[in-house]
Amino acid sequence: MEKRFNPLAADGRWQQAWDEAQAFRADDASPKPKAYVLEMFPYPSGRIHMGHVRNYTMGDVLARFKRMTGHEVLHPMGWDAFGMPAENAAMEKKVHPGDWTRANIAAMKAQLKRLGFALDWSRELATCEPDYYGHEQALFLDMLAAGLVYRKESDVNWDPVDMTVLANEQVIDGRGWRSGALVERRKLSQWFLKITDFADELLDGLNDLPHWPEKVKTMQANWIGRSRGLRFGFRLDEAAAGFDSIDVYSTRPDTIFGASFVAIAADHPLALELAKTNPALAAFADECRRTGTAAEEIETAEKQGFDTGLNAVHPFDPDWKLPVFVANFVLMGYGTGAVMGVPAHDQRDLDFARKYMLPVPRVVAADGEADTPIHDEAYTGPGKLVNSRFLDGMTVDEAKATVIARAEADQWGEGTTVFRLRDWGVSRQRYWGTPIPVIHCADCGIVPVPQDQLPIILPEDVDFETPGNPLDRHPTWKHVPCPRCGAAARRETDTLDTFADSSWYFIRFASQPKDRPFDRAIAEQWLPVGQYIGGIEHAILHLLYARFWTRALQRIGKLDFAEPFAGLFTQGMVTHETYSFVSHEEQGERTHWVGTDEIEKRDDGLFLRGSDQPVTVGRIEKMSKSKKNTVDPTAIIEQYGADAARWFMLSDSPPERDLEWSEAGIEGAWRFVQRVWRLATDREPAEGQDKALDRKVHKTIAGVGEDIEALSFNKAVAKLYELAGALEKARPSASRTAGIDTMLRLVAPMIPHLAEEAWSARGHDGLIALADWPAVDPALLIDDEVTIAIQVNGKLRDTLTVAKGSDKAALEALALGSQKVIAFLDGKEPKKVIVVPDRLVNLVA
Repeated sequence: MEKRFNPLAADGRWQQAWDEAQAFRADDASPKPKAYVLEMFPYPSGRIHMGHVRNYTMGDVLARFKRMTGHEVLHPMGWDAFGMPAENAAMEKKVHPGDWTRANIAAMKAQLKRLGFALDWSRELATCEPDYYGHEQALFLDMLAAGLVYRKESDVNWDPVDMTVLANEQVIDGRGWRSGALVERRKLSQWFLKITDFADELLDGLNDLPHWPEKVKTMQANWIGRSRGLRFGFRLDEAAAGFDSIDVYSTRPDTIFGASFVAIAADHPLALELAKTNPALAAFADECRRTGTAAEEIETAEKQGFDTGLNAVHPFDPDWKLPVFVANFVLMGYGTGAVMGVPAHDQRDLDFARKYMLPVPRVVAADGEADTPIHDEAYTGPGKLVNSRFLDGMTVDEAKATVIARAEADQWGEGTTVFRLRDWGVSRQRYWGTPIPVIHCADCGIVPVPQDQLPIILPEDVDFETPGNPLDRHPTWKHVPCPRCGAAARRETDTLDTFADSSWYFIRFASQPKDRPFDRAIAEQWLPVGQYIGGIEHAILHLLYARFWTRALQRIGKLDFAEPFAGLFTQGMVTHETYSFVSHEEQGERTHWVGTDEIEKRDDGLFLRGSDQPVTVGRIEKMSKSKKNTVDPTAIIEQYGADAARWFMLSDSPPERDLEWSEAGIEGAWRFVQRVWRLATDREPAEGQDKALDRKVHKTIAGVGEDIEALSFNKAVAKLYELAGALEKARPSASRTAGIDTMLRLVAPMIPHLAEEAWSARGHDGLIALADWPAVDPALLIDDEVTIAIQVNGKLRDTLTVAKGSDKAALEALALGSQKVIAFLDGKEPKKVIVVPDRLVNLVA
């Protein structure tokens, strides 16, 4: 046997053996309990990165462990393959998006295979293939028939670079989530999924997810945003443009005496009428439409208003008049398109009031702060009502209920529950996505594509030279006869938001019949996913949409469960030091990021390779191509082997926290792999038992199993380090021989190639990947010996290992017989002896 483990020889050999044995292929008909382990599938960018390695290693350890503990495991892999990067590549590199995507898939699949992941590749899917998106089209039509899909003209977020619509969730700080371009507002006819019909279910369902991170549930709850408030009409003191009142909705009716203005959207019917005769207002409204519709963008944009000259009458005081503004922070698609401005208790309203010199009356205050003025920050904390007439002294909740009750009694308003959540706009004006399967006929209107004509396949001969949607410009693809009347008609040229593709892929993994999206009975054997693993950045986008899609399928009778993921784990990022130098140019200083392969380490510091340019070590940040602080997994595998890379991903840092990549860390992982190999190749003759070692082995079996189940991989790693140390120190014995075999099974989910190589070398038949998890002897989990502290005057002087449950007299005698205690007492008799069984003996001298 080799003295050192050679991963370059072993890794490929065992990966081939697993493939030939179909070791990781899931059997739908198996009588074993089912376990579905899934990591969020990747976008095929062309290269895997260390974040992928960490994410998939965690899932792989759990999947292998579940298989060893008697489960039938589904652990699949596929590709989230539609989307803008492929289309951008088509424009930049003059390649077809499909060719670019499929080449990337082949490259990334080869990289993933080199890491030895226990994946069922027989279920591999790519969302860009017709045998996937054709079934998605069928599900879309089912939802359309059930009334869960509709089309309407609405304000949308328009990305001027990607030239497509974005959902609100895809606008980050006013910019497109992929392009980074400032988003504009446009009015377009769009397809929507009725996610708001499920708002209550989606919110209340979070209570049924005990194995989800609280942070993710809180983020979703805040996004759904259920609130109870008051809908009422502000009467205008003089009718204008055919309007005598303005309907508003307020989540804080308790603050009604703090109102200082009313604001309406630029597209509010009253604003539109007024703009017809007011060019200045029309110009202001046009300016408002240049911003997006996402709430975050509205919040951060500078607040702008146009005074209409109208006044609204306060519902509790006919002599109290509030100016009416058209404002850029109010959207027609949110609530009624009009708001009651309460600047003291809403930051957006406060910014607006300061700009236009409007009153800022405080109406909620903590104890002793009733007369404290509001400065630059609105007060949104708890307190009681002040300066609010009959509401004074009430709590916020009491005041809310009182105002709603009075409004309903006097018939000028009603209590209403509303949600922050808006319907999901799924239309995208792009080529590389799922074609929306409807046809537009001048006579018949919108006509669903007949199911027997699916899939609607994307044309291959498309032109990316001109900006915009190639499907809209295609000379023939969109021209078809109407399925109903036969007249000339037009295909829908919008494609579905790619988040639709990832909203049901986990179901298709479980069941893949050719003639329908999935077989319900088989899907329900596997689903919901037992453990889902992925980044917290998907807390709202993907995870909320997947929960909605599953519920929609349940409502239309396709499935009988509501939640797609029973367990969710959000792993931390992989980080690395950054390196840079600054150059001085005509335009000013410029920072240049430097990769580790460009750095030369000398006695007096770091320098750009081959030059005297000093390089500065910067912050530890998430690995990114832009900062050049990435580490190539393939290079690591070639130098250290897959197992060392996997072990490092599991070591040191709790999996929910960020993991800092370091050369010392990967080298430490490599050394541990070699330690295990040396133990496994130890051929010393072994006889007799070592009870203490047996106890250590069985405690490790139990502990590592519990840690893997809890996804506490770093704790499992720590226990395995301890066991390796105990086995190295132990004398040759049958216990040690058995302990080494046990350790190989314990490390097999984490460093599977070495485990297979050592298992075979030690003469065992079969694959360790298919072996059973070691059984625990409960008797060996109970300690029958304890360590007793021996103290003199409360200070530790010695320790003794004794039988558990030893009586006080025996412990006292042992303590008095300790050579260290005898030396310390120096012939004196102790005044008192205090014995705490199984813990300590304290001699008072």
